[in-house]
This record gives sequence, structure tokens and C-alpha cells, in this order.
Amino acid sequence: MASVVPESKEILCLFDVDGTVTPARSVVTPEMKAFMKELRKKVTVALVSGSDFPKVQEQMGNENVTNLYDYVFSENGLVAYKNGELIHKQSIIKFMGDERLKTFINFCLKYIAELDLPVKRGTFIEFRNGMINVSPIGRNCSQEERIAFYEYDKVHKVRDKFVSVLREKFEDYGLQLSIGGQISFDVFPKGWDKTYCLRHIEVDNYKEIHFFGDKCYEGGNDYEIYMDERTRGHIVTSPEDTMNQLKEIFSMS
Repeated sequence: MASVVPESKEILCLFDVDGTVTPARSVVTPEMKAFMKELRKKVTVALVSGSDFPKVQEQMGNENVTNLYDYVFSENGLVAYKNGELIHKQSIIKFMGDERLKTFINFCLKYIAELDLPVKRGTFIEFRNGMINVSPIGRNCSQEERIAFYEYDKVHKVRDKFVSVLREKFEDYGLQLSIGGQISFDVFPKGWDKTYCLRHIEVDNYKEIHFFGDKCYEGGNDYEIYMDERTRGHIVTSPEDTMNQLKEIFSMS
């Protein structure tokens, strides 16, 4: 039998992390941390990120993030915590198998090798539990290089072109490719976007699920969950905008 949510917690607010709760690839501010603590007194609060759990933990201030929020979903919910306990874990290896993974990764590395970018650094492929993260510049770039690539990518569409090639080349692999953040894109089985996390929430019968994200455009990694009929989507432009919208919705000072 499905559980019933206490009356004071019948509304759930679900947040993307990067660019929504924290500045892009930066740590949450003390102001936002305090604000989210107050919000949790009013509603149930959940985080969902495409990043792996250690990165979420780092961005949220290196505290035990599973004790700060009611739900924490890393890798779009493929690794899921509820009330501090691990409740779900899924693996892309089981879905694809090593041979297909190797073929896909080899192709990406060859493609990146032939890209002529202003700079390249290390860690072009990051293998996570439920997805592959691909970065043309390399995830080891500095913050300044990250910003510079992001501006370069806006003009030259490096990631858009890369994703387009992969979709055509591996159309029979059942993969979804989603551009997020500033320097990379995520690759995962279809249906393993951020809507995946909703299966862990629905069992608690919330009256409303509000989703807040900054990449809600088509192709962005918040798009599917923003458009999902089970959520009320809110587009934000920064953590400050997130706070301002929440203050208005829930009459917070």
C-alpha cells in the first residue's frame, strides 16, 4: 500500500543542483543553504543531478547531503537516497554491456582527438554508474578555461555537432544524449533522464511536485522533467532567481 504524506509535506520541491541551487560548478552559498533549511520546514525537498554522488556532496558543501534533504538523486536518480538511506542503484554496464560501451567510448575519443579547440585538458570521458559524461575540452580544465569554452561553444556549437554525430552513428543503441552544464554532455539509456527519479517519489503520493531547473530548453538536461505532466516546471536563471521564485510561491520572507 502506498504511503501517505503528512499534510504539511504534501508538496514536494525538486531541484536541479548546478546553476539552480549552486552557481555553475561551484559550492552552495551559506545563504542558499539556510534558505533551503527553512523551505524544508514548509515542504518536502529533493535534489536531482546528473553528476555522481561525490560531486553532489562536494557542491552542497561537503556535508552529509542525504541528511540535509528528504531525497537526493545523483545520476538522475539511478543512485537514490531517501531519508538518508540508499534505496536504489542502477548501472549502465548492465544495460549496454562492455563491448558496446567500448565501441562507443573509442569513437568518442577518436572524435575528440580530431577536434581543433583553443585548449584541451584531461578527462574527456568520465564513466559514471548510470551514464557516460563526455567533455570535448576535458573535465580537468580550470574555471577560467571552463567559462572560455562555454562562450566558444555558444558560437561554434561543438557539443551540438558532436551529439548530432553520435545520435546518427549509434541510433540503434537506445541512447539519449543531453547537453548540460558548461563543458560536457551526458549519454545514458533512453528514459534515464531526470524523469527517472520520479519513480522514487510517486509512491509517496504528493499532491504537487514542483521542479526547478536552468536547462529546461529542448536538448538541455532539465527539459524532460520540466515538460513531464507529473511536475510543475519552473525555469530559473540562477540560485538567486530560484530563491526569489520560491519566496513568491510559498510566501517566504
